[in-house]
Amino acid sequence: MPYDDELKKMTTARADILNLVDSFIDQMSKIRAVLKGVSVSALILAPLAIGLSLFLVSHPSFFAVIDRESEFGLILVILLVSVIVISSIWIIIGIRQYRMVTSWNERYSNYVSNKEEIDRKIALDLGLQDDSEDVQ
Repeated sequence: MPYDDELKKMTTARADILNLVDSFIDQMSKIRAVLKGVSVSALILAPLAIGLSLFLVSHPSFFAVIDRESEFGLILVILLVSVIVISSIWIIIGIRQYRMVTSWNERYSNYVSNKEEIDRKIALDLGLQDDSEDVQ
């Protein structure tokens, strides 16, 4: 009897862990849409910031402003260089994140289909489901 109780507790603990993992994976799949949106915004907004900064730097009156306003010109140059550097880093991060989320999405789809197939086989083995039933 004590062995049966211990076996039931272990089985319940394993089922709880599996349910927890499934829940975690399901939550991650819901979050991935937000992550994909962030990476896409990085791929759109960062190039715009770089383009605007390069336009300002290449404008003919830019150097006149720097010559005329020495302190303001120095701060402006530092800010524009910072925008270009940070936006470049943001583009790289956005590309990496987009690839990661896309790859994760494919693996999650495979996981869900494999899980459904295993659940169906277990149900068939235990006689909980007929062969003719469709599992959705």
